[in-house]
Amino acid sequence: MRLFRKNIDPHCAYCKQGQQINDREVACVKRGIVPVEHHCRAFRYDPLKRVPPRPAALDTEKLKEADFSL
Repeated sequence: MRLFRKNIDPHCAYCKQGQQINDREVACVKRGIVPVEHHCRAFRYDPLKRVPPRPAALDTEKLKEADFSL
């Protein structure tokens, strides 16, 4: 998964026009206070505001010695 992919789903949470207030609201320059999932035509992607998902943790309890042998 790439961090700076071109087909990002627009959300006000990571728009240059908005500043996140809390977990559910964003203060937008154009629209005022809007939900995090909201987006408009003025959306401009800011990659520094987007938090990528955490990578999956390795479940070592299911692994056996035979998994590592040829």
